[in-house]
Amino acid sequence: MKTRDLVVCSLFAAMTAVLSQISIPLPNGIPLTLQLLAVFLCGVILGAKKGFISTLVYVALGAIGLPVFAGFTGGFQYIVGYSGGFIISFPLIAFIIGFVSEKTDNMVLILLSTILGLIVSYTIGTLVFSLVTNASISASLAACVIPFIFTDLLKCFIATVIGLKLKENISIKSVLN
Repeated sequence: MKTRDLVVCSLFAAMTAVLSQISIPLPNGIPLTLQLLAVFLCGVILGAKKGFISTLVYVALGAIGLPVFAGFTGGFQYIVGYSGGFIISFPLIAFIIGFVSEKTDNMVLILLSTILGLIVSYTIGTLVFSLVTNASISASLAACVIPFIFTDLLKCFIATVIGLKLKENISIKSVLN
């Protein structure tokens, strides 16, 4: 990787940290944040490799204790805690979306890739939540998925539209390539 690539990945990791702080706490303990929007944008704009690296940097920064997770939190306990599955799924989500985004600029296909990323997030996050809290899968789905479906699908759409617009921009292309 070139120095420029490392800088771009770092900037997107920082963007994820900032968007993670836009947070609405919910009674179940899992806040409504813009983390997923940032992860989706990393994949759409940066592609598979750089999207993966930028979100991995974000997760690593949080894991070592920097307050980059929702509510200015950080530490390994959040990676192994009840919401850890969602956090550890971020690099995989960015990779999946980035893989599709590198192959096409078709809005529908990229939107479908963000929805697939969302399903991956829900799957890993719900399983970890269930294991950590000893809750049933149905109770975990009720806590981790159902309250977020509408807003997360909206994030998929927003990330697709904004991401494709930014990719079209000639100045962004010159920075990313």
